[in-house]
Amino acid sequence: MVLHRPGAELARLTPRNNDSLLFDGIPWVQRAQEEHDTFADALRGRGVEVLYLAELLTDVLTIPQARAELTDAVLSDVRLGDSLRSAVGDHLAGLEPTGLAGVLMAGLAHEELRTGAGLVYALMDRHDFVIDPLPNLLFTRDSAVRIGNRVAVTSLFMPARRRETTLTRAIYRHHPRFAGIEILYGPDLEYLEGGDILALAPGVLAVGVGERTRAAGAERLARRCFARGLAHTVLAVPIAQERATMHLDTVCTMVDVDAVVMYPNIADTLMAYTVSADEDPDGEPRISGPEPFLTAAAKAMGIDTLRIIDTGLDPVTAEREQWDDGNNTLAIAPRLAVAYERNVETNAQLERAGIEVIRIPGSELGSGRGGPRCMSCPVDRAPIA
Repeated sequence: MVLHRPGAELARLTPRNNDSLLFDGIPWVQRAQEEHDTFADALRGRGVEVLYLAELLTDVLTIPQARAELTDAVLSDVRLGDSLRSAVGDHLAGLEPTGLAGVLMAGLAHEELRTGAGLVYALMDRHDFVIDPLPNLLFTRDSAVRIGNRVAVTSLFMPARRRETTLTRAIYRHHPRFAGIEILYGPDLEYLEGGDILALAPGVLAVGVGERTRAAGAERLARRCFARGLAHTVLAVPIAQERATMHLDTVCTMVDVDAVVMYPNIADTLMAYTVSADEDPDGEPRISGPEPFLTAAAKAMGIDTLRIIDTGLDPVTAEREQWDDGNNTLAIAPRLAVAYERNVETNAQLERAGIEVIRIPGSELGSGRGGPRCMSCPVDRAPIA
C-alpha cells in the first residue's frame, strides 16, 4: 500500500492559497503527521506492507533517466519564461535526490531560489512559488490504480494536482519494485481519477463520472481493460458535480465481497450505465442502462444482491458525516474497514452490520476532503478466499 506522510508541502498552505490548492482549511502539520502515523501503524498491525511515496520518489531520482524526466516536466511550465527556467534548472541540478524529491513535492518559493533573472523573476513576490507545492499528494489513491497485473496512472482534472501523476508515473516506470508492470493509462489522456474507480469483483469495475472523472475517461479505461482481458464489465456511474461528492468513493465504498456502505441521500437515486466487453454490431463496446447502481452491480458481479449497509442516519447527521468522509472507508479485508473516528454514527451502524471498524483520528487529515481510502493506493492484493 502506497501512502504519503504529509510534510513540508502541507506547511505551504496559507489563507491566500488553500482554496486554489483544494484544501478547506490550514492543517496543523504536526498533528496531521501524528494522525497519519496512527493510520500507517493500524495498517501494519493488520499485516499490510506500507510503502512511502517520498521514499519511492527519492529512490527513482538516483536513476538519471527518471531524474531527467521529472526535472524536464517541472521546467516545461510555461509560466517560467526562459531566464527563470534556466535559473530553476541550475538550482535543481545542484540538489541531491532527497533534496530534489523535497522540491518536487513541497515546491520552491521565489526566496528559496539562489539566483534568478528576467522579467518573470523580477515581478514575483518573494513568497510566490516558482514551483507549486503538491499538498494533495496525501491522497495517493487518485493518481494511480492497480487493475489486475497492470497499473493505470491517471489524468487529474484539477490544475493544482496534475503534476502528481508525473511523479507517480516516474515511480512506476523506473522503480525496481514495479519492474515489468504495464502502465495502461496516463496523464496525457482523458480525465480519470483513482477515487472514482471501485473494483467490485474480479472483472467488474465501477467508475464515477462527475466533478473530476469525465465520461471520455471512463470509456477509455473500459476499452483498455477490455482489450487486455482485465475486465468484462465497467459500470459508469454519474454523480453530482460538487465538491462534497468529488469522487465515487466519497459516497460509496466496498466493505464486504457483497456489501457497500453508501451515503443515504443517494442510495435510491444512484444509477449506472453498463459498458460490456461484448461488442455491438458496429464493433463497439455494448452499452445498456441506465438502471439502479445496486441492480447493475449485482448483475455484473453475478450475485443476487449487492447489499447496502443502511446507516439509518437522519439527514443532518448523514450530511455531516458524509462531508467528513464517513463513507470513504478503506476495506483491508472482507468485513474489516479503516474509518475516521469522528464519524461516530456511521461507524456504529457498520459495526451493527457485522463490519469490524478500525478507527483512526482525522481532524487535520480530513481538511483536504479525503478519508482512509483516499489516502491509500494498493499496489498488490491477496486473493479473497
